[in-house]
Amino acid sequence: MAMDAILGGKVLVNGTDIWKEYGVFLAEKKRGDRNNLKAIMAPAKTKTHVAVDIREEDGEKYSAVLDVRNQARDVKLTFALYAGTREAWLSQYRAFIAFLKQGDDGWLDIRFPDLDLTLHVFYKDGSDYEPLTYLWQAGKQASRFTVIFREPKPTI
Repeated sequence: MAMDAILGGKVLVNGTDIWKEYGVFLAEKKRGDRNNLKAIMAPAKTKTHVAVDIREEDGEKYSAVLDVRNQARDVKLTFALYAGTREAWLSQYRAFIAFLKQGDDGWLDIRFPDLDLTLHVFYKDGSDYEPLTYLWQAGKQASRFTVIFREPKPTI
């Protein structure tokens, strides 16, 4: 089965298939891990309800109706980038990071068609860059890196 059939159409950022455009796909650090799925599907924490703590009464008092609201959350995703040559890898890596940082006026809609889910986020931080091949050697290149996105109004 071709790589396009396996990795194509899995993650769309602002409508762009990141595999087809940049050679980037979601990856795990260890076989069997599900950290990307955990990050995507983790429910946001809720905002704290205001309590009244009266010294002369037991416990706390809350409003009769608790209006539940989500806190903003960070979504930490690990990507891998594969390219046939060192030059292509360097070009695609730089272009992908610039694409994420710029977004559409800074905003990114990351769509996961298999989950029927779109996250409205912005690029917050990048970390954990890990070369999987030797960039100073010619030929195929691969790496793994983590990007932290901020979701101000969580979907979950």
